Amino acid sequence: MLEALAGLLRSFGFAAETYSSAEDFIRSGSCETSRCIITDIQMPGFSGIELKHWLDTRSSAIPVIMITARAETHLHAQALASGTVCLLKKPFKADALLNCLKQAKVG
Repeated sequence: MLEALAGLLRSFGFAAETYSSAEDFIRSGSCETSRCIITDIQMPGFSGIELKHWLDTRSSAIPVIMITARAETHLHAQALASGTVCLLKKPFKADALLNCLKQAKVG
């Protein structure tokens, strides 16, 4: 999924970097240069929601788009309450991702 999503973003003309976890992203230093973060809610280590909270504690204004295959209503509510720009439910269409990127004012 990770590489397929990166390939889709690149086909739209966006630069895309992938990380196997939120912690890898944090260690990379890409927080300083990223224009948008697309994260799964459920990942090894930090969840996407925890990553969003971590960014908030650093006063980051990077828009975050979350994706999930999980159906729990409370989890979706937590994601939306975290301030995510958009929540995509897997499987999603390319147009839905483009709409989220527009909402995030990326490209």
